[in-house]
Amino acid sequence: MDLWMYEKSLYEKGIKYIGGVDEVGRGPLVGNVVAACCVLPSDFKLDGLTDSKKLSEKKRNEYYDYIIKNCIAYGIGKVTPEEIDKINIYEASRKAMMIAINEVKNKIKLEYVLVDAMPLPELDIPHLPIIKGDAKSISIAAASVLAKVTRDREMYELDKKYPIYGYSSHKGYPTKKHIEAINKYGIIEGYRKTYGPVKKVLEGEKSENR
Repeated sequence: MDLWMYEKSLYEKGIKYIGGVDEVGRGPLVGNVVAACCVLPSDFKLDGLTDSKKLSEKKRNEYYDYIIKNCIAYGIGKVTPEEIDKINIYEASRKAMMIAINEVKNKIKLEYVLVDAMPLPELDIPHLPIIKGDAKSISIAAASVLAKVTRDREMYELDKKYPIYGYSSHKGYPTKKHIEAINKYGIIEGYRKTYGPVKKVLEGEKSENR
């Protein structure tokens, strides 16, 4: 599949500054949901760039550095666990995307946004939600790498503070090891209290291992 298909069709209409937007971290029990918006130049080249979930961690880190250096502009949006609990993860993901987009809008005149799956009715410029966009658009793929690496690095920092929870291996997702850790050590700051496994532990019950 041509990952430039959507961008090329917009370039043909004279649209130059196209932001790709993606988020990561809906599923984890702990930490921020993180979104990125990335605007690439039309001559951008990075062999093998695709949906960040399909890349090895080593590749993602290499690509992250290259994208940051070679993009026109990028923005990162984060929404905290406390806010996720207040407004729900869907709205929090959308809010993180809007923060990332607005960061880019403060740097350049963003003309169009390609977004992974999510409609953004509050956005005041044209946008197109694309299902599985991170595997169909080069700009969304680049954003998915920026968001994923940013969030993973936050998990490594958390792991340094609380190594017994194993964040560096599961990145906050509800793996067997993670569920065992919260059952044993309890819930610390930064957990999403509305999420089932966390709620159970807070209510004094054992959360089930997956």
